[in-house]
Amino acid sequence: MVQFESGVKQIPFSQERVYNRLSDLNNLESLREHWDAIKEKTEGKLEDMTFDRDSLTVKVQSIALTLRIIEREPLKCIKLEGVNTPVPLNLWIQVLPVEDETSKIKVTIRAEVNMFMKAMIAKPLQEGVERLADMLSAIPY
Repeated sequence: MVQFESGVKQIPFSQERVYNRLSDLNNLESLREHWDAIKEKTEGKLEDMTFDRDSLTVKVQSIALTLRIIEREPLKCIKLEGVNTPVPLNLWIQVLPVEDETSKIKVTIRAEVNMFMKAMIAKPLQEGVERLADMLSAIPY
């Protein structure tokens, strides 16, 4: 089991507002407006993204990865699990208050991989968790 954590990102919106937006993945539709910039930041590796209330599927280098929400801890944490992913993985989005209209966010990925796989996926997963946290902190909530 390996774990990758993003840095803590500050967001100029309340914890409640951020949590409510992220706990329903349909709200990610607003990312479509920024799709070209997102693809450019990932150097074309991110090809497509689809979602509904409880799941998000991203197509990265022709591989579709689906994450499904398995638990919502109101205002604090959204837990997702990989569905048919190459390795079993979980992802947490933690949202904590800083002030009334400021919160912070941190993304964690935990994957079940052997030591050989860890060496191969460590850098891409760490980069991925950082990019995801950056993307989530840039959303206008």
